[in-house]
Parts: sequence; structure tokens; C-alpha cells
Amino acid sequence: MSQAIWENLIPDADIQAYLKAGFGGRGGMGRHPALLVIDVQYRTAGSRSLPLPQSQEEYPTSCGAAAWRAIERMQPLLDRFRERQWPVIYPHVAPKAAHDAGRLAMKVPTMMSIGARGYDFVQEVAPRADDILIPKKHPSAFFGTSLASHLVDLRVDTLVMVGCTTSGCIRASVVDGFSYNFHIVVPADCVYDRGEVPHAVNLFDMGQKYADVMDSAELLDRLAGL
Repeated sequence: MSQAIWENLIPDADIQAYLKAGFGGRGGMGRHPALLVIDVQYRTAGSRSLPLPQSQEEYPTSCGAAAWRAIERMQPLLDRFRERQWPVIYPHVAPKAAHDAGRLAMKVPTMMSIGARGYDFVQEVAPRADDILIPKKHPSAFFGTSLASHLVDLRVDTLVMVGCTTSGCIRASVVDGFSYNFHIVVPADCVYDRGEVPHAVNLFDMGQKYADVMDSAELLDRLAGL
């Protein structure tokens, strides 16, 4: 990235401490990538691009215009993966009923009032017939789902993760994917959050420990070499 999004947020002393500890290196990519499009639904983006306060009038859980900027950058990645016939997988939050919402119903009660339309995939990056859909009940795309089984069957060694939220379901999925020893790539302009600081700080921390964080343009160049 030409200028790290966290550059003016993370104190230089903290950055130097990470460098001295040896964090922040590149983990690299394998030869068999899959694209995970996580929770890109109208409940997280709104039905159109609007400033966050207006977008939250429609869906309190929306991330507003930040979502739509990321969605625009996802489209070339989706095109590349589909051209190359690499797997495209959609881990997504399924509608929740009171009896199976777990702690989320208490922690984030607005999740329980989202209408059915909110759980639809955003049309601009919606799945196609040959994509894999992974309903999930928890932040990580791995927890309690069949995702790992699909990845083994497809012989995937590299996970590119896009979607939301950077500090929530993206981070949880990154940590679990890393723990399964997949190469992890997060294109910073293809993930989004409802808060600028959580977005930036989590990108910094994931890039230091668990993932290669880069712009989608750099990632497209790297994918061209596979």
C-alpha cells in the first residue's frame, strides 16, 4: 500500500516495538487460492451508498458508504477468480431466531430486528450458481461450519478474504484460517467496518501477525503470476 491506512493512528513507538519483535513479515501465497466473500449483505451495506448515519436509518448494522467503496473494489477480484475458475465461497450470517441467536441477541439486540431483505446478498457481488454458500451463526467463517472440509476437498492453500466487518467476522476468520495453516491475504480496500479506527487498527494488527495486507491492485498483480 502506498500509504498505510493506520499510519497516523499507530504511535511510532508501537510500530518500532513490533518491528523489533520480528512481526510484520510477508507470509506469501500458495498456488491454489480461494476467495471468501464474508457477510456482504444489505444489513451491512444498506440498499445503496449513503453516509453512515443515513444508512443506519435503514439498517442499524449498516457500515454505510465505506461498504460500497469496498464492494466496488471487490468486483475485479471476483472477475479474476471466476475467469481462472478458482473457488468463490460466501460465508454469511443466516437469519436468526430467538432460540438460536446465542449471546448475540443480548450483546447486539438490533440483529434480531433485521428483516429478511437485510440478509440478501448485495446484488453487485452476489453469488452465482457454482459458488459455495456457507451459512454461519458466529463471527468466524470456520466455527461450526463446513468451510474447512470444502477447502480440503478443493486443495486450497491460500485464502483471500473480503467483506466485513474488518474488526469482527473478517478478523475472526483470519485468525482461524491462519490457525489452520492457510496463507491469508486481506486486500485492505475490499474490507469494511462501521468505524474508521477499528478498521485501521485491525488491519495493522492482522498484517503484523496473521495475514498479508495489501491493496487489491497489488493482489491482482500477484494473482496474475499464479
